[in-house]
Amino acid sequence: MLAVWQLLDTVLGLYTAAVVISVILTWLVQFNVVNTSNQLVYMVGDFLYRITEPLLKRIRSVIPPIGGMDLSPLILLLALFFVRSLIRNNFILG
Repeated sequence: MLAVWQLLDTVLGLYTAAVVISVILTWLVQFNVVNTSNQLVYMVGDFLYRITEPLLKRIRSVIPPIGGMDLSPLILLLALFFVRSLIRNNFILG
């Protein structure tokens, strides 16, 4: 059973990294540092969008952007850190 919890912790860690990379890539595209006409940038951005957007969309439906700033990635990251902490403290270390 420990292996299942460790796998879940690893998957949540990878998803956390995907959210952070997605936010950074969005900033880089918005500030014209990278261009989405580059096929690699487009493929990476599209992949990250497809895996992060379903959860971000649900958060945005509850909490709209405040002052033009989208807080949904921050809320998602906080939730992921909370779930990982629960898993580590209650199942892996317990």
